[in-house]
Amino acid sequence: MINNLRRGHSFFIRIVSGLFVFLLVLTACCDAQSTKKKVLADRILKDTSLTHVDKMARILIKEGFHAGSGYSQIWARDLNTFIETALEERPAAEVRGAILLFFKLQQDNGEMVDGYVLKKDFTWHDDTPYYSDAAPNHVGFKNTVETDQETSLIQLLGKYIQISGDTSILTESIAGQTVMTRIERMLDYLHRERHHADYELLWGAMTADWGDVQPHDDFGCDWNTLSHQAIDVYDNAMLVIALEHLIAFAPRHPGKDAWQRWKQKTAAHIRQHLWDANRLKFIPHIYPNGSPLPKKFDENTIHYHGGTAVAIEAGILTPQEITHVYQQMVENVQKSGMPSIGLTLYPTYPGGFFHGTMAEPYIYQNGGDWTWFGGRMIQQLIVNGFVEDAYTAVRPMLDRVIKNQGFYEWYDKNNKPSGSGNFKGSAGVLAKSITLFTNWAKEVQDTQ
Repeated sequence: MINNLRRGHSFFIRIVSGLFVFLLVLTACCDAQSTKKKVLADRILKDTSLTHVDKMARILIKEGFHAGSGYSQIWARDLNTFIETALEERPAAEVRGAILLFFKLQQDNGEMVDGYVLKKDFTWHDDTPYYSDAAPNHVGFKNTVETDQETSLIQLLGKYIQISGDTSILTESIAGQTVMTRIERMLDYLHRERHHADYELLWGAMTADWGDVQPHDDFGCDWNTLSHQAIDVYDNAMLVIALEHLIAFAPRHPGKDAWQRWKQKTAAHIRQHLWDANRLKFIPHIYPNGSPLPKKFDENTIHYHGGTAVAIEAGILTPQEITHVYQQMVENVQKSGMPSIGLTLYPTYPGGFFHGTMAEPYIYQNGGDWTWFGGRMIQQLIVNGFVEDAYTAVRPMLDRVIKNQGFYEWYDKNNKPSGSGNFKGSAGVLAKSITLFTNWAKEVQDTQ
């Protein structure tokens, strides 16, 4: 019995000793991690390029809500990505007015326009301009190959309410209907006109990732006989985010439970139909009525960077999956020779598949580098705890803004800037990213 007691005592000592060693190792690891975070936080707060680019972005956004140089129009999808900074640099009443004008241009079938412009500035050819008696001085327009107009506007409205606290905008009456009623009509339009019953997901025309240009068509932005019905992750992730905003700013609305079910079902069906669990990436498209692709071309080799970033924002991916898709993005940048993870997609669609300039690889939406979406991936890396990765990935985006003294729309393979030279979408996503970096760094310092 004494021997048994001795053995038991010895076993207990070994357990306690092992636990003590484990706690020492754990403490050392935590201390090392804490030190690493503090070093990164200090580096971020001392990085003058962040404050410089942020200042540049705010000066640009303070000019107004149009998309940028070369664009006199105000777009919902663009304003949605710089509204946070706009509300800090412009009076809230002006932002409110810009949002309400979208609702004034809502069509009889409930659909929403992409954007609007003063009639005197409507100088381009468009077969189907959108007019409304509620907005007599403006013309609306819409790239009907895309399905993110309604969801962009709901997100835009949600951010406005969240920041300003102005819920009265929901009861604003426009031509006899409140904004809230018009939101319901927008959702009815999506469900009636752009919801595929078999997959229970939204559809649009085949475009490149989040883009609004279809192949086989010289203009490429309007649904026509050359269009191919397609289901992608971007449109549906945008819906999930929009419904989340809607539930947040209208929590007592009788439709809340239905919106919650729609959100959950959409997220589930994105996982079921669009997430490739073997390749750990999203399938570019589902084609319910036939594919427009060349027979020997495997579209599922393509990684959609923009749609993936938006899917992360929608909460579709796990932390482990976020790690993997980010690693894929970094590898794609290295393989392509492009400047940053703003790379739209990789590999590109074959030469000649799209008409016009997009027929060439790494041009515009066919593999061009867009800070507008790369910046959204930066934001999601920060929000999900990958701050060091985000800081590394944002560097080329910041450097080229400073070098070129402007926020260009997109960049080619040689990092040459193209498109609008003062693209507010690019400025907005970088300004928001810089705010997230700074807030994280200050929080780390405060907890030390």
